[in-house]
Amino acid sequence: MSRSSGRGQVEPTAALVVLLAVTAAVSTYAIALDGAVRGGKRDIAEPTLDRVVGTLVTGGVVDPERRRRAHRSGPSGYRLNLTVAAGGRRWYAGPAPPAGAASDGASRPVGVRLSPGRVRAGRVAVEVWT
Repeated sequence: MSRSSGRGQVEPTAALVVLLAVTAAVSTYAIALDGAVRGGKRDIAEPTLDRVVGTLVTGGVVDPERRRRAHRSGPSGYRLNLTVAAGGRRWYAGPAPPAGAASDGASRPVGVRLSPGRVRAGRVAVEVWT
């Protein structure tokens, strides 16, 4: 037997367990640090906008007449204001946020059906608050 055979060798399984533990610890630290930096503020407007646009779209374009149905697809526990704008016209659903409310907003460009066969570039915007 050589002198080096007794030196600190580790079983492969034990090495993998230690590697997994270190990775989990670093991941947990990164998640906690990310939450502390953001101050715990949730981004609620973007997912709400995705859900609202999914409800508004028929045949690849936004149908403003579906805005009341889309308004009901907002997150529970939050209030929602929905605006569809195109061709110099605006359609609304929901109340405007009160002054001083901590609201989160998002918008996206879309094609809007103004009448059968008439589609114009427009925008869908949501404002979400508690």
